[in-house]
Amino acid sequence: MINNIKGCRQDLKHSHGRRPRRQCKWVIGPWTKFPSQPKNFARSIMEVLRPQLIRIEGRIYRKNFIQEQTYQHEDEDDDFYGEPMECSEELGDSYVVDQTERGFQCAVSVPSLLFKYIIGKKGETRKKLEMETRTSINIPKPGVEGEIVITGQQRGGVISAKTRIDVLVESFRRKQPFTHFLSFSLNQPDVQEGFLKFQEKVLEKCSMDRGVSSCLFQNPAKLHLTIGTLVLLNDQEIQWACELLQQCKEDFINKIAGGKALLAEMLGIEYMNDDPSMMDVLYAKVHMKDGSDRLQVIADQLVERFVSSGLMMKEWDKVKLHATVMNTLFRKDPTAEDRNNAPASKSGPRERESFDGRNILKLFENFSFGDLHLNSIHISQRFSTDSSGYYASSGQVDFS
Repeated sequence: MINNIKGCRQDLKHSHGRRPRRQCKWVIGPWTKFPSQPKNFARSIMEVLRPQLIRIEGRIYRKNFIQEQTYQHEDEDDDFYGEPMECSEELGDSYVVDQTERGFQCAVSVPSLLFKYIIGKKGETRKKLEMETRTSINIPKPGVEGEIVITGQQRGGVISAKTRIDVLVESFRRKQPFTHFLSFSLNQPDVQEGFLKFQEKVLEKCSMDRGVSSCLFQNPAKLHLTIGTLVLLNDQEIQWACELLQQCKEDFINKIAGGKALLAEMLGIEYMNDDPSMMDVLYAKVHMKDGSDRLQVIADQLVERFVSSGLMMKEWDKVKLHATVMNTLFRKDPTAEDRNNAPASKSGPRERESFDGRNILKLFENFSFGDLHLNSIHISQRFSTDSSGYYASSGQVDFS
């Protein structure tokens, strides 16, 4: 049993006598017991040794492991923060803390959807934050957008409360399903026609293969290339994303694209899992016609900029330049989208019936869907449709 071990600085040695390159500071949360099952035990150990890192305003924080206890009828949304964080007074230099007649005050911009995580079950999280930081935390009523205001006698206490709220918000934001995504629309008429030909030929030649059916195919009006997914929880965050996209256009998109549409092609297919006989998703590849990497560079730099801003989580080292053409999620829900970064439900991962794609790969490996003129990047709204059949856009930038 490990109980309330905090701030232990250890100069560790390996069994063969070599010292590590640098000292490591371990912060271990209050555990009541280790999980009894070996698999969970190993997972708990790794969560301590390699804790989740959260980036907030250019700084990286470590999320300490806490042994979770499950109570009957408890909603996971009522989960609340369980222990003090390490905070440094020097962080105050990056925060706006106003001095008032009664002490100090700081405002924190938080979407109303996340207020419940600051309040906690029966108000326990807010009470604990206020007690440990000796501050008062004023939170707007549920559903009302507004800033959380922290007041206290000591500037350090206000800074500590602000930092803890930032970490809580970022942690629970990661659990929210994505609401928007940066995309290139690929639903141009020639490509839609090529896609329908692909669908027709696959069903003609491969319909007897296990799991292959017409319900697996993408809606041709919604063919797209996803650059990255976003969790935008109020109008202010949508506006920030639009402003950041416009800034990206001025900073590097104009220079790379040269003020013209990118000429590309949708050519060839690929899959991501190890076994082509057990496919869940089939993709079409997107290439630049001139063989350059300009599309890749734009996509990667967009992700880098949005990740740095805190509006996006990085999922890959490089953006995958491909478009979904078949997806087993469509079998039950034709409007479904890629949910790789959506949180798993309480009942576990959604069940999917795979399909055997070996013949499809063999027969259509280099299938040409058509040429593309990529002239816009959209902030597309998930689960939406505009007048053209594509996703509704919250904002966009054009190359020409």
